[in-house]
Amino acid sequence: MARPKTKEELIKAATLNYETLWEIISGLTEQEMKIPFDFSQDLKKKEAHWKRDKNLRDIFVHLYKWHQLLLNWVESNQQGKSTTFIPQPYSWKTYGNMNIEFWKKGQAIPLETAKETFVKTHQNVMSLLDKFSDEELFTKGIFIWVGGSTLGSYFISVTASHYDWSVKKLKAHKKKCT
Repeated sequence: MARPKTKEELIKAATLNYETLWEIISGLTEQEMKIPFDFSQDLKKKEAHWKRDKNLRDIFVHLYKWHQLLLNWVESNQQGKSTTFIPQPYSWKTYGNMNIEFWKKGQAIPLETAKETFVKTHQNVMSLLDKFSDEELFTKGIFIWVGGSTLGSYFISVTASHYDWSVKKLKAHKKKCT
């Protein structure tokens, strides 16, 4: 699917990838749910997340933490409080460390809680998305706090793109289990 360029395309991509994620999850056997993720033997999987996430809970936590980044960032800036998307002390150069902190804090969260929080934050993100026009989402410079990008690109990142990322990870885990 091409990168969304309109609000309608964004909603469609986010919804489709969200539904695909749930299809993959519902297709996992009890055994596949119990086996920790282990991609250490696949030399093509070099990115840090292949080592970081060990189970479905870790994926849910990662997804909802990124939802929360977007929700907090938009809300703060709309209220006139200048806030960066990536919170201090992190930056776009060090967000990998932030993801590790999300993972560490997520270890104490039960799977069911992580799942419920993910579903709730997804709904919150989609509700927030609905409040913006095509122009607000896909025109550079509409919101000074977005910088040189578009607000829509952030919504794409935390929904459609992140859901696609999680689908790929779960498919790779499922394939490894068979």
